[in-house]
Amino acid sequence: MNPLEVMVFDEEGKEVSLLEVLGGKWTVLYVYPKDNTPGCTTEAKEFTELLPEFERLGFQVIGVSKDSVKSHMKFKEKHGLKVRLLSDPEVKLIKALGAWGKKKRYGKEYEGVIRSTFIFDPNGEIVWKKLNVRAKGHAAKVLEEARKLVESP
Repeated sequence: MNPLEVMVFDEEGKEVSLLEVLGGKWTVLYVYPKDNTPGCTTEAKEFTELLPEFERLGFQVIGVSKDSVKSHMKFKEKHGLKVRLLSDPEVKLIKALGAWGKKKRYGKEYEGVIRSTFIFDPNGEIVWKKLNVRAKGHAAKVLEEARKLVESP
């Protein structure tokens, strides 16, 4: 399935396609497992902190998880987050991006969201991706990649 055609819910609870969300802009789309968990909170706060720098480069930053729109609103409010968050309750977008798969915790294997980040160019093409990232310090690494993409000759 083409990720651009997948429908998700925006912050108002409106069903939109990823293509509509991208809106012809450079976009950092990060996929995270769950609102209000330590790693996801760290990642969201770091992206929020660096958001002005991403915006100076012409990027929007959007997070997506399978949490509900209501959960996202509480998450943003509780932590003062400025990034947009999309709700993908049926994990259609997450799966279309390849950010769903086998994980291990405490020796048990299960299927779940793989923390991943994608950079889309204004044409909706994925020009950079990283699967299975560590939350801490990740936003700064993504900012470096974004800089390289728009400042390269």
